[in-house]
Amino acid sequence: MKKLTCLALGIALLAGCAQSASDALSAKDLEHRRYVLESVDGKPLTASQRQLDISFGEKLHVAGSMCNRFMGQGKLDGNVLKVDGMASTRMLCAEPELNQLDNLIGELLTTGATVDVKPQSLTLKNQQHTLVYKQADWVY
Repeated sequence: MKKLTCLALGIALLAGCAQSASDALSAKDLEHRRYVLESVDGKPLTASQRQLDISFGEKLHVAGSMCNRFMGQGKLDGNVLKVDGMASTRMLCAEPELNQLDNLIGELLTTGATVDVKPQSLTLKNQQHTLVYKQADWVY
């Protein structure tokens, strides 16, 4: 009976480890996906007529737009996404909220954002801000 209990405990521990490993975010969970911004810090987005988006390409290349377009090479460390050497265009938008969103996405991606991926949504957050995106079709 002791052997059976030890065996059952060992199997349960291994199953727990396997579950944790499968919950870790990988580049494949993001690649070839495009998301459109829906809310910032719990408030629905109302600033712009255009779609503010983020997309993930091969080898976790990140690109998107707020007021300006941004792009760079993403890296995952667990569920934290960082974009080293992020580049962007430098236009000034007539809509002040879009200018603020440019700064916000730049801060999130260069310092690291915790990523939560659900079947139809993506959430990027740090201690101060939360951006919620809805999965979209590719329009390019």
